[in-house]
Amino acid sequence: MTRERAPTARVDGVTQAEIRRASAVWLPVVGGVAGTVIAIWGLHTTAGLLGPILLAFVLTVTVHPLPGWLGRKGVPRGLAVFLSVVAADGILIGLALAVVLSLGQLVTVLPQYSAEWSDLVDGLRSTLVNLGVGPDEARAALSSVDIGAVVGVFADLFKSALSAAGALVFVLATTMFMCVDAAGVPARLAASGEAPALQGAMSDFARNTRSYLVVTTAFGFIVAVVDAGALWLLGVPLPLLWGLLSFITNYIPNIGFLIGLIPPVLLALLVGGPGLAVLVIVIYSVVNFVLQSLVQPVFVGDAVGLSITVSFLSVFVWAAILGPLGAVLAVPLSLFVYALVLGQDPERRWARALVSQPEVVEAEKKSRSRRSSRKHAGDGQETTAPPRPRQVPAEVPGRPAEHDATS
Repeated sequence: MTRERAPTARVDGVTQAEIRRASAVWLPVVGGVAGTVIAIWGLHTTAGLLGPILLAFVLTVTVHPLPGWLGRKGVPRGLAVFLSVVAADGILIGLALAVVLSLGQLVTVLPQYSAEWSDLVDGLRSTLVNLGVGPDEARAALSSVDIGAVVGVFADLFKSALSAAGALVFVLATTMFMCVDAAGVPARLAASGEAPALQGAMSDFARNTRSYLVVTTAFGFIVAVVDAGALWLLGVPLPLLWGLLSFITNYIPNIGFLIGLIPPVLLALLVGGPGLAVLVIVIYSVVNFVLQSLVQPVFVGDAVGLSITVSFLSVFVWAAILGPLGAVLAVPLSLFVYALVLGQDPERRWARALVSQPEVVEAEKKSRSRRSSRKHAGDGQETTAPPRPRQVPAEVPGRPAEHDATS
């Protein structure tokens, strides 16, 4: 006699099994989204403290190979660590001075062109009237376009940069301590033998970060030289300063050149009118496109591995979380998150494929194929290996030699 199965309970026409399957799929997603939102809120709340620490961390990663290289050249370990600290802090001090100098020079130079600015505003007002806009409406629309307001904006930025001296000292001190501690981190991690996947992911992060910074520095220098030379030929004031600003803003992916474009275009507009300003825009755009989009991939390929969309959006995401400093550190921080969340987990290849360049995905696929081939080859050698010969025990003094049982 067969037992009849009890009917499956239903809730609004949905079985409990279907509810459990849906919960198994959506609960981790909802939990992950909620955790991400909380983490972003926490990072944004502590941006004033966390931003300088992350900057010191990226600088430490950048100069980390220096003590090892100096040690192989015979430099004592203490001196090698000291030189790495000097290099990291020197980079930071140089960039900070360049930013302050650029803003200070712009605040000083702009008021000298107040007459040209007034003529430019009058010409724009006449153009609006000729297009059918009433004189009163045109005057009201351009009433806020005053050179004093523009100078005030840059003056506020200059004061903010000067007020960040305390944060700069904090970053310098943090970088020093991190460089000292980082000298022995690889040896300690290797000795622990724990989490080899995480160690590999962190090694990839450090290598990719250094590659990105080296490539960005090299091509940023070329862009700065070309831009400064073009500005000098066109007669734009302070060409060397704007070339230096172009070099610094090159560390901000995709939109950095637009930030470095504003001061020289503004001065070109005052010195030579709209024609010269348009020419400066064209030169900057062509140089950026040719060197960053055509020449760099040919010679060095992709130095980061993140997709173009991820690199572009990371600037806005990290800027919203950490402020302007987040825009500068967008790519290194994205690489760090990638290493922690995706790089160490072999089950998340699909996620790595979504956020990485196709070349990176193909390289990872070939690497897995090579490892699999070596593993199969090793298994085959083990199964076909000849038997080891029987070892005859050596004679021990004072003990009679053992004879074979057949003798």
